[in-house]
Amino acid sequence: MNRHIVVLGGGLTGLSSAFHLSRRFPESFITLIEKTSRFGGWISSERVQVRDEDGRSAEILLESGPRTLRPNAKSVLELINILGLKDSVITTPVTSSAAKNRYLQIPETQGLITLPNSLTSVFSPPMRTMLLPHVLQEPVKRGNRPTGVTDESVDSFMSRRFGPIFARTFGSALVHGIYAADSRQLSVRAAFPSLWEMEDRGWGSVVRGALRSKPKKSQGDYDVGDIPEMMEGVSVYSFKDGMGTLPGALVEHLQNQSNVELLRDSPISSFGVVDGGQMEIRLADGQTINPTHIVSALPLPVLQNLLYPNSSLPYLTVNPSSSVVVLNLVFSQRQHSLHPSGFGYLVPRPPSGYSLDNPGILGTVFDSCALSAQDSNATNFTKMTVMLGGPHPITVSHTNIDTVLKHLSVHLTGPDDYLKVMPEPILVRTRHHVDCIPTPTPGHLDRMKDLKNALATGIWAGRLEVIGAGVRGVSLGDCVESGKRAGESFIP
Repeated sequence: MNRHIVVLGGGLTGLSSAFHLSRRFPESFITLIEKTSRFGGWISSERVQVRDEDGRSAEILLESGPRTLRPNAKSVLELINILGLKDSVITTPVTSSAAKNRYLQIPETQGLITLPNSLTSVFSPPMRTMLLPHVLQEPVKRGNRPTGVTDESVDSFMSRRFGPIFARTFGSALVHGIYAADSRQLSVRAAFPSLWEMEDRGWGSVVRGALRSKPKKSQGDYDVGDIPEMMEGVSVYSFKDGMGTLPGALVEHLQNQSNVELLRDSPISSFGVVDGGQMEIRLADGQTINPTHIVSALPLPVLQNLLYPNSSLPYLTVNPSSSVVVLNLVFSQRQHSLHPSGFGYLVPRPPSGYSLDNPGILGTVFDSCALSAQDSNATNFTKMTVMLGGPHPITVSHTNIDTVLKHLSVHLTGPDDYLKVMPEPILVRTRHHVDCIPTPTPGHLDRMKDLKNALATGIWAGRLEVIGAGVRGVSLGDCVESGKRAGESFIP
């Protein structure tokens, strides 16, 4: 069969899809369509030259999107192996301070609290009172999942099992760091399926379920070479030139494939099924493409707006999305470190909820500590990234650099110290990422099953696949894995 498969969207999911489709169907022709001039989606790595007032200079890498990967995503390890990126990888060992030291900043307090990184640290203040009682009480608490409930929010789940204070302090912070979302809206089964499974395995207790062995899942077929050995003892990793290395290598590879066509600066005006059952894609420049199969890696609401009226699909606009403001800050480091050694900190949901009166900060990454190998001659500079927004309502005043520095002073000053005065940064980069992270709400998994059934029948008849962060998961590993599975339903 002479297939012509069109991939919609040139982010990491779309690039991964085109890569694996060209290998799965070498006799087919693959067209990847991206509306902008660049591929890679929210991934954006930029090298800048900085100089302080003393004349010291350095080359600094700024990430305005995702900045690290975890070594458990085999689909990404496979790309590193096949694309020959092994020598570009830089790692953060589990023994490093960046891996061991992660913090919370409790709203309406000064300073940071160190999260436990060992069993003994759980028994040390303040975790001895903040965390330990909730964890110890959970296994003896009766199973309390309501009858017939098949999903719930992360906040509801954690409140049910560990109490509302635990849920707000630890659960909301975790969700801020991954989804930039409100834990009261996020589906626990979609976002953290292992928690739901542990409750099942532990006869109603998450802690008992965590202590019980779980069935081993199939590792799947991944061409990872010796990359897993390289990742032993690694907490997180990236690339010397940043996360942009991965989409850059995919684009370079695809450009050299005779059965792949990359279309950039090619916005789609609409698409769907026309009379006779043929699929049709209309580009904004008037060009029409009639593929045999389509893989959409577009955000679900964007997909909804492009479909012909007769080609509509269910549930594409049910889930909300988070918008995030990313501030890259570079300081000239003089005498004292601006922050403790570690990866960074997250900020839980304030007790009063999300309001304009709050700083709006989700968390801060201490980039100079986490991935210092990405920068050249940068020992005299400190780099950090502040994330704002998500469920917080944000105005221009929230992202004003003086306002942000004032809040950082409170966060980075010890609880018993005089308030630290943050110096003026020598570089500030502000990026507004609108609707960048989808929030799967409770019932998401069932809705996606219904969507899959709708795609397999009716006018689409299994010729359209819908994948991406809005369907499967928001991590880079999830996106690459979605791309690896693209086209599986096209196989007769």
